Amino acid sequence: MASPRLGVGSRGLPQPQLLVLLLLLLVLLLLLGPWPAAGHGGKYSREKNEPELPPKREPGGEFRMEKLNQLWEKAQRLQLSPVKLSELHADLKMQERDEFAWKKLKAEGLDEDGEKQAKLTRSLSVILAKYGLDGRKDTRAMSSNSLSDPAEEDSLEDPRLEKLWHKAKTSGKFSSEELDKLRREFQHHKEKVREYNVLLETLSRTEEIQENVISPLDVSRVKEDVLHSKHAELKDRLRGIHQGYDRLRRVSHQGYGAEAEFEEPRVIDLWDLAKSANFTEKELESFREELKHFEAKIEKHNHYQKQLEISHQKLKHVESFGDREHVSRNKEKYAMLEEKTKELGYKVKKHLQDLSGRISRARHQEL
Repeated sequence: MASPRLGVGSRGLPQPQLLVLLLLLLVLLLLLGPWPAAGHGGKYSREKNEPELPPKREPGGEFRMEKLNQLWEKAQRLQLSPVKLSELHADLKMQERDEFAWKKLKAEGLDEDGEKQAKLTRSLSVILAKYGLDGRKDTRAMSSNSLSDPAEEDSLEDPRLEKLWHKAKTSGKFSSEELDKLRREFQHHKEKVREYNVLLETLSRTEEIQENVISPLDVSRVKEDVLHSKHAELKDRLRGIHQGYDRLRRVSHQGYGAEAEFEEPRVIDLWDLAKSANFTEKELESFREELKHFEAKIEKHNHYQKQLEISHQKLKHVESFGDREHVSRNKEKYAMLEEKTKELGYKVKKHLQDLSGRISRARHQEL
């Protein structure tokens, strides 16, 4: 009996043809194989572009300007209180907005004398000094996480103010709410003095540079006009500081009267300025109504600041027990309050800037 042939397939196909068919299928698979990978090949372009995506910068990427991000990160390293951080966030947002607006003006050639740029520099200097980011207060004691009276945490930095505050606090003429209100006035006065000192120092440095630089006569005159306007601004600020101190001294001795128009220090300042500006009676009345809305906005912001501080203390307390569920819930609440406080802080700063601008324009019309 003849042995079976190995060269024929089970279905009668010759073995060489079967091999050719398998090779063709293999080639076809190799040709088609990369296409699905190419479909996922977007991962290469995604990886290539990944550094440009914001998530890499998300932990500190609060701002579009790198220098502001650096200041924000430094403030967090200094362990500023949540309320201070929210205030700083609002100030930096305003600074960023103004800097981008200036860049647009510069591109259009509308800041030839550099005054707007100088104003931005002064503004940033004030922020640095206000929050201890100028390198002069890095060695100060870190903020404590323990529960304490916020009114007692910050020194008034002036023996006269400390003496007035102690007298008012022990006089028995103020309710707890009125003492909170008075403390805000003292803190506001302290900030005005600090801003004045920063502007004075900045102006002094500018004058030193001016004396050492030889420039064309017309440019020199422009710079002299700018310096003159800065001296006028400083004079107005100093006058406001003296008036503010006189008011604090009067209120500390006499208490608050029922005739007070507003309660918030910034609103009181704006109202005093508005009354001395070139407003008609109708415009002044309209401004008064807007100040009432502004004061309500400030009160809402103050409320959220207090809630944020309380939430911060609760979170620290819960974290010490390690209960994940409670920690998670408190973190969510804290994040919500933090975001809302930042948002309201920015709106308050922007509204304050708009109202101050209206008063400034009215004063210029008067001149």
